[in-house]
Amino acid sequence: MNKVWLNRYPSDVPAEINPDRYQSLVEMFEHATARYADQPAFMNMGEVMTFRKLEERSRAFAAYLQHGLGLQKGDRVALMMPNLLQYPVALFGILRAGMTVVNVNPLYTPRELEHQLNDSGASAIVIVSNFAHTLEKVVARTQVRHVILTRMGDQLSSAKGTLVNFVVKYIKRLVPKYHLPDAISFRSALQAGYRMQYVKPELLGDDLAFLQYTGGTTGVAKGAMLTHRNMLANLEQVNATYGPLLHRGKELVVTALPLYHIFALTMNCLLFIELGGNNLLITNPRDIPGLVKELAKYPFTAMTGVNTLFNALLNNKEFQALDFSTLNLSAGGGMPVHQAVADRWVKLTGQFLLEGYGLTECSPLVSVNPHDIDYHSGSIGLPVPSTEAKLIDDAGNEVPHGEPGELCVRGPQVMLGYWQRPDATDEIIQDGWLRTGDIAVMDDEGFLRIVDRKKDMILVSGFNVYPNEIEDVVMQHSGVREVAAVGVPSGVSGETVKIFVVKKEEALTAEALIAFCRRHLTGYKVPKLVEFRDELPKSNVGKILRRELRDEATKPGNNTP
Repeated sequence: MNKVWLNRYPSDVPAEINPDRYQSLVEMFEHATARYADQPAFMNMGEVMTFRKLEERSRAFAAYLQHGLGLQKGDRVALMMPNLLQYPVALFGILRAGMTVVNVNPLYTPRELEHQLNDSGASAIVIVSNFAHTLEKVVARTQVRHVILTRMGDQLSSAKGTLVNFVVKYIKRLVPKYHLPDAISFRSALQAGYRMQYVKPELLGDDLAFLQYTGGTTGVAKGAMLTHRNMLANLEQVNATYGPLLHRGKELVVTALPLYHIFALTMNCLLFIELGGNNLLITNPRDIPGLVKELAKYPFTAMTGVNTLFNALLNNKEFQALDFSTLNLSAGGGMPVHQAVADRWVKLTGQFLLEGYGLTECSPLVSVNPHDIDYHSGSIGLPVPSTEAKLIDDAGNEVPHGEPGELCVRGPQVMLGYWQRPDATDEIIQDGWLRTGDIAVMDDEGFLRIVDRKKDMILVSGFNVYPNEIEDVVMQHSGVREVAAVGVPSGVSGETVKIFVVKKEEALTAEALIAFCRRHLTGYKVPKLVEFRDELPKSNVGKILRRELRDEATKPGNNTP
């Protein structure tokens, strides 16, 4: 396998990592909490939780799961909440009890929640009260025997917590009525756990740490089986590539992406725990003014995000006035970072957006741009240490450099497979290689560039058109705030390009946008249809959902040029 890219990384990035430096995530956690005991680990709503408090509370929760509920090693415990101090306490409590974390998106519908609970076989769930009404509708049809309920302010100091809980329930009315009479409060679970004896389980690298469900954008959501070794390997890979920019015990990372998502779970939670860093938890990242208000209080040193988050921040005047002198790492992933956003980011902050690429099935990081690159190329960078990548055609043959092919990955971060779905596992993992479903090209130095998802590719008169390219061009127009490009049926060319646009300038017209695209794109790539929207549909991490727009645009009778 051609590993030319290893020579392109800076000398402080190793060619290989040791995925067995720690035996389990629990061992890593114990080392970090002992080393950085009195330093802040997490902050939320002005409250600070030190590594020592995190260790004590997670140990109490682990003891309660073991003895209060009688759960066994390997049992699955669901976790359904936004970024709150309760999240890391519950997360590490579950892991320390030798159990498997099943992260659940709090915005799930009852149907989606029921599927995930039943598919995972979760026997307990930790949930914030704001979403208890969703659980109430389905819990009787699942194997869940124990419901542990918390309120938004329950890990804050007494006075502040009482105020937050009152405002959330009675002023903002964010807690719909629910009836879960047998639920246990998270507070009482911790209090009981402090009086119980925690028994550290025997954990090995191949033990299951997470059932991390894919977004379910195609068919039913599937649980990626991520072991302790998978996660530790990816932690080492992230540390090897980004670590040279970071300082042990001195970092403050902005965690606006939800920790239940694999990107923030590894990149923010696990990495900065291991480094002795401090996570500033943002509970509602959609509230951009509130997020910026929090950022103004702290000298943050690192920030992760998706393109839509960076774009929204750049369009906020208060954000533009912040002090970025302490910022030394800006990392983008989850979706392509548009050139226009990357250019504005470096101009404002003085830091380049280091774009990376990953997927749930790879824990998630596969490739990143080297930290010494001082420009945004649109590339997803180089495969991380101990990772092999190849591009193949439909027949399974490797393609030459510069030619598009499906990206396949092999490395210690690749999942065991999909939970209880051997057929789906065999489809995606073949001869040890994980087929990502993403179409990429690789240059002579090993840099990868995603040209699109197989399913998102648009076929115009036999020519492949990649939505990423269209969107990148459209975003360069000063009147555009957001854009998504999809293919729609055409009686003339098979498919044609349609763009959905959120305006930044009200005077912007479809004709002006199409004329702009003609100056930058080959004729068959130029959008023929433009629809303006007030907003675009997004996933829980802010990723624009082209699928929803495409499904809507391709209904019979719509948009046939």
